[in-house]
Amino acid sequence: MAEPALNERRHEVLQTVIEEYVETAEPVGSRAVAKHSRFGLSPATIRNTMADLEELGYLDQPHPSSGRVPTDKAYRFYVDTLDRPARLSESERARLRTHFPRPQSGIEQVMSETSVHLSALSRMTGVLLAPPLRQTRLAAINLTPLPNDRALAVVITEADWVTTRVLTPDPRLTPEELREAGRQLTRRFRGKTFQEILDEVAAPPDPLDPLHARMGTLVDQLFSRLRDRSLYVGGAINVLEHPEFWDIATMRAILRTFEEKEPLIELLSRLAAENGVHVVIGSENPVAEMQECSLVASAYVYENQVLGMVGVVGPRRMPYSQVIALVAETARLVSESLSRYRQQLYLPS
Repeated sequence: MAEPALNERRHEVLQTVIEEYVETAEPVGSRAVAKHSRFGLSPATIRNTMADLEELGYLDQPHPSSGRVPTDKAYRFYVDTLDRPARLSESERARLRTHFPRPQSGIEQVMSETSVHLSALSRMTGVLLAPPLRQTRLAAINLTPLPNDRALAVVITEADWVTTRVLTPDPRLTPEELREAGRQLTRRFRGKTFQEILDEVAAPPDPLDPLHARMGTLVDQLFSRLRDRSLYVGGAINVLEHPEFWDIATMRAILRTFEEKEPLIELLSRLAAENGVHVVIGSENPVAEMQECSLVASAYVYENQVLGMVGVVGPRRMPYSQVIALVAETARLVSESLSRYRQQLYLPS
């Protein structure tokens, strides 16, 4: 049986509760709703309406004597029934353009600074899923030893795009052997595109090639991971500004997700299958550690091809209309900038 649609009164009360809770982060009582209601309803009528909304699953009451807070269902209803497509004002768009990286910036700077500026403008955490590399040319590879027999590979491109990967050499290499391996890899592959390198690595190895004989596993690990996407995270520490995340376990889980990146990369890659803005609210998120958050993300494109995603991660109690507008405009600016960097991008076939 289909759930009945909310009538105008319930819709108005629910919207007021959401907006008040977004503003205060405190459970909302009937008197607070009465002050903002355009219907001139009494607190008693509003209490009855809020009880109805609670029964329908739109509101929750943390404690018997407290006000109500919106549920994920309420936020989803709110996002899906926004009166009009969100847009930034001209002054807000000008401010965003002022923060956006300058035309002379390299693509690495555009990618990294975009997530930082999204964070600064939203006061939440900005994320950007970069395109995979393909036509970018290699400048250098540096290998540095890490604890537990691991190594940090720092890959530098001719476009000054720097990416890092943690590797596990097998067999184990000494620190000097690792550094020498980086020098050898640089000599072998400098000036080649990543696609050329990947094609060469995929070919049957020459058994007499000392590089493959001694470091074949390391080479495979390094270049197979260059097929992966990079995720830029700006303002992860902003989670501390929101009371929802002051619980230590919740905060650690979210920060760990930002640090490990893979679950968020997988989620954003899945969303990148479709153009446009996506809003993932609380329990809708398949990443369990992020179910106290909401994600607003939008694809950026080049010649109608989706190359990656930009987005904002914040509390479920976020001003969705403003954040959607900010993310959508940022995605548009990133798309616009990509025409300057075509030779550096992996363009899906």
